[in-house]
Amino acid sequence: MTNRRLITAEDLYRLQVITSSEISPDGERVVFGVQRVERKTEKKFTNLWMLRLETGAAVPFTVGEHVDGKAHWSPDGGQLAFTSNRLDEKQAQLFVMPADGGEARPLTQMQGEFGEFAWSPKGTQIVCEFRKKDAEAVERDQDEQKKKLGVVSRRYTRVFYKLDNYGYLPQERMHLWLIDARTGRVRQLTDGAVYDETGPVWSPDGKELAFFSNRQPDPDFDPDRVELWVLEVRSGAVRKVETPTGPKAQASWSPDGKWIAYIGREGLNESWKPDGLWVVPADGSGPARCVSAAQDVFISASTINDVGGARQKPPVWSPDSSRLYVQAAYHGRTALWAFNTADGAKEAVVDVPGVVVEFSLDERHRRLAYTLGTLKDPCQVWVREMDGSRPERALTHLNQDWLKEIDLGTVEDVWFQGPDGNDLQGWIVQPPGMEAGRKYPCLVEIHGGPVTQYGYFFMHEFYYLAAQGYVVAFSNPRGGSGYGVKHAEAISNGRWGTADYTDVMAFSDLLAQKVYVDSQRMGVLGGSYGGYMTNWIIGHTQRFAAAVSMRSVSNFVSMWGSSDFNWWFQTELDGRAPYESIEVAWDRSPVKYLGSARTPTLVIHNEMDMRCDPEQGEQVYVALKKLGVDTELVLFPEEPHGLSRTGRTDRKIVRLKSISGWFDRYLKGKDGK
Repeated sequence: MTNRRLITAEDLYRLQVITSSEISPDGERVVFGVQRVERKTEKKFTNLWMLRLETGAAVPFTVGEHVDGKAHWSPDGGQLAFTSNRLDEKQAQLFVMPADGGEARPLTQMQGEFGEFAWSPKGTQIVCEFRKKDAEAVERDQDEQKKKLGVVSRRYTRVFYKLDNYGYLPQERMHLWLIDARTGRVRQLTDGAVYDETGPVWSPDGKELAFFSNRQPDPDFDPDRVELWVLEVRSGAVRKVETPTGPKAQASWSPDGKWIAYIGREGLNESWKPDGLWVVPADGSGPARCVSAAQDVFISASTINDVGGARQKPPVWSPDSSRLYVQAAYHGRTALWAFNTADGAKEAVVDVPGVVVEFSLDERHRRLAYTLGTLKDPCQVWVREMDGSRPERALTHLNQDWLKEIDLGTVEDVWFQGPDGNDLQGWIVQPPGMEAGRKYPCLVEIHGGPVTQYGYFFMHEFYYLAAQGYVVAFSNPRGGSGYGVKHAEAISNGRWGTADYTDVMAFSDLLAQKVYVDSQRMGVLGGSYGGYMTNWIIGHTQRFAAAVSMRSVSNFVSMWGSSDFNWWFQTELDGRAPYESIEVAWDRSPVKYLGSARTPTLVIHNEMDMRCDPEQGEQVYVALKKLGVDTELVLFPEEPHGLSRTGRTDRKIVRLKSISGWFDRYLKGKDGK
């Protein structure tokens, strides 16, 4: 027996999340952001910390009840630039601050939205993504009565007019701006009413900028035709660098100026395809090559958790322009690999049972700083000496003061055979203090996406449910990432609810055979695509004694046009709109099969979910009510699709307790066991 306590839903208030990290050019320091929650107001604040690598000492770099964004070191290491809302809660500005401490100086006085930004090689300028505030919004802000009354109406001509966790989109687009790093004087580099520019990166000589833009006549109806462009800073002249047709992002210019690397894939409307690592001559003199083509992996950071996910970083070139460092997701891990650009050979740099959330290298590549999350630790800053002179070491210890009090239980990693002889991976969280000879109720969790993966990453939800006395199991069925092209392609082109369903049921069979699982007391739950699968399951089997469907997809016919992705969801089916062919959309819709449902099901949805409109969950709830199946509906006001990850903490807690309470009702006896 252990005297450690069980994790609670309220422990979310104690959680500190690392939001960003970057090593200094000389490799002596790391600046990183830490988010915390103020319980009284439910507000989340982020401040910057400075870590000295030689001593391991971390001290606050910024303080205050505001949100400081990701910080970037100036090339000489003397300054840090970061966004902050410290002057106006609703309007962030770009600030610069001496790296040795002092006052943060506002560099900009712009009205609108900042995106990514980067210092010029000489440190005299900063390029940034910026979207101006709409003229109508500016006018409203200047008139107190109009400001008080708020928005009267919205009018759109574009088809992508809203975005989950953002809201209704402004009319202005994201463009590139140049900021003088000393005076703050700004110059707009690009413009256009139809397209955006993103991901600016400087050439080594500071004369050019590479960026991405979809410049089709109507990008919203051709969203994957993203192209790589180069802009001459002085003249403003823009040229396109020819690359294979398909989505792309995360550019990186080689130190010798000859190459541009990026992450992307070839093909249109095929989101299941793995992204690869590409290089192309910067002058456009030759074709782009996929350096990672020989590796059947996803060049992606994507591994799911609920306490601050992984962030895809642009590839990082070695100083001699011969290798590229990049994250790759496979078998429940997000690793850091180095690829030889000549022959595609890869070398594992950080490849452990865990997730490389973010990484950066100093100017001479003597040191690597990276943030690493594992099954038992949300995230810490680690450092590695690239010559191997010292072992990798964690230099932060966030959350350890309370996690050391807790018994999280045991996590078992399992590989098993799917119904088609396919290899599948899953994990089983055993309840803390599990008693030998006792059988426990079991919950099967299904991830969203579907093109992502569960893995070796801290999930507060899983540990919370295990602490309530459940075996909690999660796996990566076909349709997700991390296991190669064949695995991901299995449910493409209108095959949701086929191979993925049989894989989940095969995992359930494996769990039912465990000596500590009560096969008569099994529940199933999932959110988004996982909610889709939960809806699909209760319409196809009475195997589970209870279910929880969250922010789900239930009806592809009505989802067409109502999601922020609106028409694009037809690409997950047969490529046709419902008015062209309704058969596949309806055949793949769980509501078609709910007439067979008998499983008590809790339906959870968020009122500001623009990805899966609340009507998707409401249809399930009403159908089950009409059928006489036990069901309840829980709605969370103001929350977007990602409540479980980014939502207000008190609502996250109610969500967790709603889930456990529902399963307690149907999977536990009167004694609560």
